[in-house]
Amino acid sequence: MTPQERAAAVGVDECPLCAAKIDGGGREVGEVVTCKGCDAELEVVGVSPLRLTEAPEVEEDWGE
Repeated sequence: MTPQERAAAVGVDECPLCAAKIDGGGREVGEVVTCKGCDAELEVVGVSPLRLTEAPEVEEDWGE
């Protein structure tokens, strides 16, 4: 088993912006996590294996 396969099996992914390792233990799809390497907000889009994407920016709703 390669290191990448081993990481995927235990729920570890890399930040898509800085490649810091992110532990996926106990994560849920839709959860937003903060990368400790670059402070980016990342959204969990898959948990088996863990997959992360940059979280979309929240736009303000001015009551429209």
